[in-house]
Amino acid sequence: MIKKLMLAVATLVASTGFAFAQVDINKADAAALDSVKGVGPSMSKAILDERSKGEFKDWADFQKRVKGVGDKKAAKLSEAGLQVNGKGKEGAVAKAEAKADSKPVKAAAATKEAKAKPAETKAAM
Repeated sequence: MIKKLMLAVATLVASTGFAFAQVDINKADAAALDSVKGVGPSMSKAILDERSKGEFKDWADFQKRVKGVGDKKAAKLSEAGLQVNGKGKEGAVAKAEAKADSKPVKAAAATKEAKAKPAETKAAM
């Protein structure tokens, strides 16, 4: 029974990890495109229709050829895992890294403050 439970948990964890998998716009089928947050059936169809005319060269080419994809939408799609020729949109990647980098800095600053307070208390006595 425990083995079945552990297998179920492992399967759940593994399937959750695939939700953020990278999807290349020039290689993905409709189902893979639909799995990206922000891409629905109509956008998948538009992407596949445009891709049938030729692969997307870069993000600018993708934005130009697929109606309704501006800078903000492209950045969100990139953050959700969509790639063009194996690359995320430049602004979106930097934004995601900045969010990840800012959290440890805040935690480190709080730790320094906590360590400094006991020393100040001893000095006051």
